[in-house]
Amino acid sequence: MRLSERRKAMGYSQEKFAHALGVDRTTVGRWERGETTPECVHRPKMAELLRLDITELGRMLDPPPAVHHHAQPVQPLPRPVHGPGESDEMIRRKFLRLLTVTGALTALGPEAADDIAEAVERGSADDYRRMNDHLWQVYQLARSKRSVHGVVQDQLDALADALKTGSSSRAAAMCEAAGDLFQLSGELAFDSNRYADAAAAYSVAASASDSAHAFDLWACALVRHAYVDMSERQFTEATETLDVARTIATRGDPALSTRYWVASVQAEAHANLGDLNVCQRALDEAQKVTDLPGPVHNGGWLRFDGSRLPEERGARFVQLGRLDLAEKALKSALDSTALAKGTSYRRRGSVLVDLALIGAKRHDAEQAVTHGREALHLARQSGSGYVARRLQTLRDDLRSYGHDHRVAELAADIGSLHAT
Repeated sequence: MRLSERRKAMGYSQEKFAHALGVDRTTVGRWERGETTPECVHRPKMAELLRLDITELGRMLDPPPAVHHHAQPVQPLPRPVHGPGESDEMIRRKFLRLLTVTGALTALGPEAADDIAEAVERGSADDYRRMNDHLWQVYQLARSKRSVHGVVQDQLDALADALKTGSSSRAAAMCEAAGDLFQLSGELAFDSNRYADAAAAYSVAASASDSAHAFDLWACALVRHAYVDMSERQFTEATETLDVARTIATRGDPALSTRYWVASVQAEAHANLGDLNVCQRALDEAQKVTDLPGPVHNGGWLRFDGSRLPEERGARFVQLGRLDLAEKALKSALDSTALAKGTSYRRRGSVLVDLALIGAKRHDAEQAVTHGREALHLARQSGSGYVARRLQTLRDDLRSYGHDHRVAELAADIGSLHAT
């Protein structure tokens, strides 16, 4: 309602306001009714039209919840602290501010070269690319992904400054660096179950990659956005996003594995929709990555090399109810060198959850509890939100059991993991 009142005070009808922002009038209506909130890329222009600064606009669009003194206040869950006086919520606000600033700049594209430029004093585009590569390696090796948060935030700060200063000779390269870094930022948010933040980061990454004409990077941003949709069980929307990603990937480097990664994620989306034939065709397409010679990925924003396909094939068969085929593929993956204990908590944890799910579907409490317990242990050790989300799926299946105390204890422990 405050947005509506401010718009009217500035003399805009809904239609004129929408036109000035480049959105549909119904979108403005949803904002004003509180059904959705404006994306980061629209906020700078919106602030200008409403004669507010970004902070004032943020307070208007995201006001603090009203306190009802007659009701029992809800106690918030404790949050881990990342620095002196810096909570997760503070980091989230900082992250969204950087999305707003950097996203608006990258969205202008290389044509607005005076507004997007490489940093002269803070480093070149190559410097940012090398630092991004290092951060991806740190992220992959870190047992607790939260430990990477601070240094990524510092890099975001530096990149935001770089995009606002300097010369315009390599604007496209800076946009590409932004597309890379925002994908990593999205991964951190996604792994912490902050889907809105992750989607915003991937959207900015896609916009920046588009401006840089970096097709493989662009396609990967869309694939990651599709994972957000699937995490919220929006599988049809995910398939639509992945179809676009596939089209963009065909314009990329044929020596890279991008299009085959798209196919492997399409298999997951179609498995969730129960379409066995399309799922198998997508898996077969993804398998073609093994025919590519030489390095097929960069180890950063693109890491798909086909080595995970046995475990992914097993996971897809679990989703489709083909338990015998699934168990064979998953046990083979679990015994492989790539998933040796301690090598990849996230991957091993995911395979263990799938094996536990097979036990649950067969009403084999021993199998469900044994593998579920090990996956829970890995989730606690690594702090992986991904493994925790997979365990929630297992918990839903465990509800069909009767009064087996081992199953009940496992379900309760999974619930405790999610609560914290």
